[in-house]
Amino acid sequence: MRWLVWLVAAAGGALGAMLLFPASPEPPPHAAAGLDVPVAEAFPWAADLSGPARVIDGDTLEVGGTRVRLHGVDAPEGAQSCFTSDAGWPCGRRATQALATLLQGGVVDCAERDRDRYGRVVAVCRRDGLDVNGWLVEQGWAVAYRRYSHAYVELEAAARAAERGIWAGEFVMPWEWRRGKRVVQVAPERPPATGTVARERGRCDIKGNVSYNGDRRLYHMPGDRDYAGTRISPGRGERWFCSEAEARAAGWRRVGQ
Repeated sequence: MRWLVWLVAAAGGALGAMLLFPASPEPPPHAAAGLDVPVAEAFPWAADLSGPARVIDGDTLEVGGTRVRLHGVDAPEGAQSCFTSDAGWPCGRRATQALATLLQGGVVDCAERDRDRYGRVVAVCRRDGLDVNGWLVEQGWAVAYRRYSHAYVELEAAARAAERGIWAGEFVMPWEWRRGKRVVQVAPERPPATGTVARERGRCDIKGNVSYNGDRRLYHMPGDRDYAGTRISPGRGERWFCSEAEARAAGWRRVGQ
């Protein structure tokens, strides 16, 4: 029986020691590595997807069969146009081409940030350490998508100040374009032109109108109240003039005078 009493006493002593002096937990991996913060905080960017990328549009990729929407940026839609002076250009297609050129023949690493309503991975992607999302904004091929992130606002301001990419002229923000908003183009004012110079430039836009009973010959200048509604019928003797002097010399007078 002595051995049984001794065994019970030993077990009780060990249990007491454990309660009084609990064992120290095993140190986490980052502590063993000499880091003072958890790994997730020390290394916040880690790739979830890696591989060659197929460019879908200016802010969408396909990596290993997974659709990836670039986080914090919004590029012009594929069919969207931007405008410089009075000329339009396909900025949506140009943004897509710029991204394709950047990623051509390389491997991208994408870190997932979210999933959108279409099931796409929303991610920050890099190529050879370059932040692809930020590059698009910096080069003027996308804008900072402030609704979801402010990470690229400063890069957008720099692109705008330098008038790079879409900032070279007028455009509608991509999210507004998707809702149907378009740039309203206003025809620029044109300086008056006369004679041969006007004809060479195609600016013979003064309308010479003949009244129904043929007793009055009036000309309408661009901007006059009835200019847009006036139709020219050469068969009735109506015609176009390149200058007011030319119209007056032909016997027309300006409407309202």
